[in-house]
Amino acid sequence: MEKHWLTRPETIRRLWWFFGVVLALTVFAELFVAHEAHFAVERLTGFYALFGFVACVAMILFAKGIAAFLKRPDTYYDETRDD
Repeated sequence: MEKHWLTRPETIRRLWWFFGVVLALTVFAELFVAHEAHFAVERLTGFYALFGFVACVAMILFAKGIAAFLKRPDTYYDETRDD
């Protein structure tokens, strides 16, 4: 049976390249768009791409941290109740 097209290594490699090019074009396009910066750091080229990446990493780390408190064992629903 043939693997799904999204699980093939060559497709994954192409998607990484595609999204990398899209990100680079977005940062490049930012040079030609005038926007009002509220803080000095917002004037840096690529600030919003970097901010989005850092925010995503922070959300992932927060989710992993909170999972330590909320996680249940794999057999949680398999256990019988003694009522």
